[in-house]
Amino acid sequence: MKRLASWEVSDAFWSRVEPLIPVTQRDPEKEYQRKPGAGRKPKAARTVFEGIVYVLRTGCQWKALPKEVFGSSSAIHKRFLEWEEAGVFLKLWQSGLAEYDEMEGIAWAWQSIDGAMIKAPLAQESVGSNPTDRGKKWKQAQYAYRRSWRPVICRRLRGEPPRREVVA
Repeated sequence: MKRLASWEVSDAFWSRVEPLIPVTQRDPEKEYQRKPGAGRKPKAARTVFEGIVYVLRTGCQWKALPKEVFGSSSAIHKRFLEWEEAGVFLKLWQSGLAEYDEMEGIAWAWQSIDGAMIKAPLAQESVGSNPTDRGKKWKQAQYAYRRSWRPVICRRLRGEPPRREVVA
């Protein structure tokens, strides 16, 4: 059996996903410029779903989808938004969860969550002021381009005229 790439959808998986995909219907009350069947044919639902899985598995941006494999990335993203609104991915998650519950069983009575909602009260005593400075016991060096001295100048506010000192 040929091993599939992580974003490719197997026939067995597609047979479970396909019934969840909504069929697009033309709105009978809307007046269209083109006749039914005219224009570019929509991408196959399986190709669109594989494009969505590709983005989710690789973490790439929508615009980085390989055009030669999936076609227009904006069309794939548009269908993703339509399917998300129709609840396709929620139904897919729920059916997968139910199937796993039948196979292995999920301990619904015992679940735990770990998280911190407040700051640790004594944390600042043992760490630096910045998380990147933790464990540093020395003072950080000045950058080379910064001068260690300041020129002696008479400071003024922007609204004040410059002070002129008369040297006698």
